[in-house]
Amino acid sequence: MSDTGHHRVGDAYVVFTGRAAGDLGHAGDYVHAVRPEVQARRRAVVDLPWTWLRQAHGEDAAVTDRSGCALAVLTADCAPVALLGSNGVVGVAHAGWRGLVAGVLERAVEVMRAAGAGDVHALLGPCIRPGCYEFGADDLAQVARRLGDGVRGTTSTGAPALDVPAAVRAALGRVGVVDVGDVGICTACSPAHFSHRARRELGRQALVVWRA
Repeated sequence: MSDTGHHRVGDAYVVFTGRAAGDLGHAGDYVHAVRPEVQARRRAVVDLPWTWLRQAHGEDAAVTDRSGCALAVLTADCAPVALLGSNGVVGVAHAGWRGLVAGVLERAVEVMRAAGAGDVHALLGPCIRPGCYEFGADDLAQVARRLGDGVRGTTSTGAPALDVPAAVRAALGRVGVVDVGDVGICTACSPAHFSHRARRELGRQALVVWRA
């Protein structure tokens, strides 16, 4: 398997793929790949039916308490977040800045708890980091009003930046999720990952979560 990380938490599995696994979406350099090739890439990650989000940089998350299916989210620079309940409920979220402002993570955790998740732990995958993410002042102020000034960062050139991992932790902290792991990879810096922001790529890596 070619992936950034293969993790097990309780009875849940979490995989973050990278460029080596191929584009698991439908765009970029792989636009002419036939459907069986894309499906083969997915089966190489996990041979289960995949449930995808209809992503539009908004409120994007999915939750399940069932085994036998894989929840998947595609990202390039936005944050892929795995949500893992102590009682077998799992979730995935695509946390772009608009989704963070809209409360996508808080809502996903609330739905998980309503389904009996118990304690919820989170794992943040590869995403753009503040050193590479120059951000407009008005939009940055909007995120800071929602999640606090801790989301403000600085790029490697000294420009204002959005600290996406800090925003994820702040959002989860609002609903009592404090155990937040982080693979610590910047998609803009890492040649092993797709980045639309840094390289204008259309390819996507995946976060996939399923129950054993």
